[in-house]
Amino acid sequence: MKAKKTVLITGGSRGIGLGIAKSLAARSYSLAINGMREEKDVLPVLDSLRSFGVEVIYCRGNISLAEDRQRIIEKIKSGFGQLNVLINNAGIAPNDRKDILEASEESYERVMKTNLQGPYFLSQEIAKWMIQQKESDTQYNASIVNISSVSATIASVNRGEYCLSKAGIGMMTKLFAVRLAEFNIPVYEVRPGIIKTDMTAAVQEKYDKLFREGITLEKRWGLPEDIGSAVAALVEGQIPYATGQVINVDGGLTIQTL
Repeated sequence: MKAKKTVLITGGSRGIGLGIAKSLAARSYSLAINGMREEKDVLPVLDSLRSFGVEVIYCRGNISLAEDRQRIIEKIKSGFGQLNVLINNAGIAPNDRKDILEASEESYERVMKTNLQGPYFLSQEIAKWMIQQKESDTQYNASIVNISSVSATIASVNRGEYCLSKAGIGMMTKLFAVRLAEFNIPVYEVRPGIIKTDMTAAVQEKYDKLFREGITLEKRWGLPEDIGSAVAALVEGQIPYATGQVINVDGGLTIQTL
């Protein structure tokens, strides 16, 4: 009997996370979906994922809190008994976009705790569990994929804390890739561009115009399923020999031209 493949997707009940979840469900991964909403409020989403014929559990929790991270892990252990893939996707934008000369420490701390500190320490705990699984089962395979943003390298002075958090994810990816290499656990970073989600809904008109004017080489919105396809290729081992590397899924946004 083929071993079950399991994945935890933080922020997996909407937006990019849901796009990743659908892509992996279609490839027969059992899903642990993390989110902040009550389970009853995400039941339609969970049922839509179960329609792929896979097991789905919901792990409610705030990844910025140590006790919530532990509860998430314990629920996966009791529900699946193993974990093959961690997708660090959950992230937030500042409540108020303010110039870096006006931004508050409160906003900085809020964004950094969710976007960087949370994933860092969640990865720490899950990496230790992955090592244990690797040592007890020679057939066990694992990987970690961090979802950052083109904001890791493109400066937006009205949301500096967000840019810093995503730049930090880039170094976090390298650090875990180095540390986990001896265990053959690859770690990757995917940097989405401008993706059509509820987070970008408020600026749709602005970006519709920018797409028409050629802000990207591919003149369309990125979609959650675009990110899902890239993540699936990584966790399925279709891009081997690339641990620690960045995959830009941005329609050519970050290519400099003359």
